[in-house]
Amino acid sequence: MPKIKNARIIVTCPGRNFVTLKIETDQGVYGIGDATLNGRELAVASYLADHVVPLLIGRDAHRIEDIWQYLYKGAYWRRGPVTMTAIAAVDMALWDIKGKVAGLPLYQLLGGASRDGVMVYGHANGASVEEAVDAALVYQSEGYRAIRIQAGVPGLASTYGVSKDRYFYEPADADLPSENLWSTEKYLRSVPALFDKAREALGWDVHLLHDAHHRLTPIEAGRLGKDLEPYRPFWLEDAVQAENQDSFRLIRQHTTTPLAVGEIFSSIWDARQLIEEQLIDYIRATVVHAGGITHLRRIANLADLHNVRTGCHGATDLSPVAMAAALHFDLSVPNFGVQEYMRHTPETDTVFPHAYSFDRGMMHPGDKPGLGVEIDEALAAQYPYKRAYLPVNRLEDGTMFSW
Repeated sequence: MPKIKNARIIVTCPGRNFVTLKIETDQGVYGIGDATLNGRELAVASYLADHVVPLLIGRDAHRIEDIWQYLYKGAYWRRGPVTMTAIAAVDMALWDIKGKVAGLPLYQLLGGASRDGVMVYGHANGASVEEAVDAALVYQSEGYRAIRIQAGVPGLASTYGVSKDRYFYEPADADLPSENLWSTEKYLRSVPALFDKAREALGWDVHLLHDAHHRLTPIEAGRLGKDLEPYRPFWLEDAVQAENQDSFRLIRQHTTTPLAVGEIFSSIWDARQLIEEQLIDYIRATVVHAGGITHLRRIANLADLHNVRTGCHGATDLSPVAMAAALHFDLSVPNFGVQEYMRHTPETDTVFPHAYSFDRGMMHPGDKPGLGVEIDEALAAQYPYKRAYLPVNRLEDGTMFSW
């Protein structure tokens, strides 16, 4: 059995910061895992280097479940984004090793493919409704079957989800946090008009998604969901802050618009009530922030019992390593819904050469053994870490608010 002889943390910034864990075995086989936590990357790098790597040396790399439980239950201070991202990196790297030793792509070890490909959604956005709809038409022409649509809000200088580039969106954009102003009232007036124009231009054969980014109260979310019902959105994402899971019960009382949440969840406990009481329709927990493939499969299994489908986060704060892991997971689980997909920059793709591919709105992880992703360490070293924070939000009167 392959024994872990070394583990290293690689930090690189080919356009944005990524943290990668590389685990090496005494048999010459290695695996890599994503450990990126947007805006707090070095916290995870330190957690791995100072607290996790010493625990790995000499262990059987095939004992993935045992190592997962050891890192989780053995820490005493459990869960949280830093701990679970570190565990996820170890978990991904070990699955990568197991796949390479077996000579099989990871999805085959997870039970094989449940579908031929993975439906993904792209991000159409613009400063105005017209620009956002024009961007959505481009995505539709490229074969996307699902499109997230976001537009600037009249009267606000900036809006979440609206980027300067049609394809590349990186919100962590400053050495110290940039500050945005927000008005829920102005936002709620603008979104129905966006969907009205989008349906008129795109028709009904494409799924439309929208992200409120945790900024509404339950009753505001219920009102927005009800306003959007005539346009049949695929989902309304992150309508409210999910710390109070009861909030979703109130939203359910007012709208049949499907609800999605979970990109910042770090464990099954964050989602348990939402899933068991069927207060959501899609769980968006991601492989890199929710404890890796091992734990994400548990979340998906629970969701499957309660008619909740997966819709994993897939923004550019996931490296191609995590994107590949997500696609293997997506291809295998029976209750897959959709996968978010944001293109990485050419520099990132060069640092992380990968086997996954995109074709007319669908993706496939490829059939290389393991995850099917590598890291060019020499090239990665040419892109040193650059501190970058996510923005913060204030209401128009200066009150701090959720970004």
